[in-house]
Amino acid sequence: MELEGIEKEIGYEFKNKELLKTALTHTSYAYEKHINSNEKLEFLGDSILEFLSSRYLYENYPNLREGEMTKVRATVVCEKSLYKIASKHNFGKYLYLGKSEKINGGNKRPAILADSVEAVIAAMYLDGGLEIVDNFIIKNLKEEIEQASTHVGDKDYKTVLQEKLQEGGDVKIEYEITKESGPDHDKSFEAQVRFNGKVLAKGSGKSKKGAEMQAAKKALEKIK
Repeated sequence: MELEGIEKEIGYEFKNKELLKTALTHTSYAYEKHINSNEKLEFLGDSILEFLSSRYLYENYPNLREGEMTKVRATVVCEKSLYKIASKHNFGKYLYLGKSEKINGGNKRPAILADSVEAVIAAMYLDGGLEIVDNFIIKNLKEEIEQASTHVGDKDYKTVLQEKLQEGGDVKIEYEITKESGPDHDKSFEAQVRFNGKVLAKGSGKSKKGAEMQAAKKALEKIK
């Protein structure tokens, strides 16, 4: 596979091409070929990503408190954001996948693509140093960080719903996960919110918390 394409996409030419190839090697391919996968690079990339995004927040958002910086970082350093980076730079075209993973559309799976971004970040760091990686990360996440920092003080839907329903006194609000579906790497959840035993609304999401948030949002829309 030609790797010049992805080097152009990320704006960095590797001195050690094997490092880049390993960063794009999924476990399914590594198992078939008896070579190293990108798992260890992914582990390192995750730490580099957290560090550099934390440093950027510390240096550029002096008005944010520690807890707010943590929230912004958690919002930005996540599978969704990394998947967007992978999609933007066409990572799916360059992944080394095993036969079954390829047949099942592994090059489009958000988890696989997000992991590959972390692995490439680690490979860039090992090949070219921290500044190279810093430029890549901030260039790709700057907008997301700005957006997340703008809304960091906003209350979440569950908090707003609780405050709204408690205006008339104490109430009992309960959330329940009613359904789980999909494989472990790509689960979906359905939740419902009950107010004094009565179902107010239902919601769905890619995490239990996300499903509960959607249920709370829909409940708020009903109340309003």
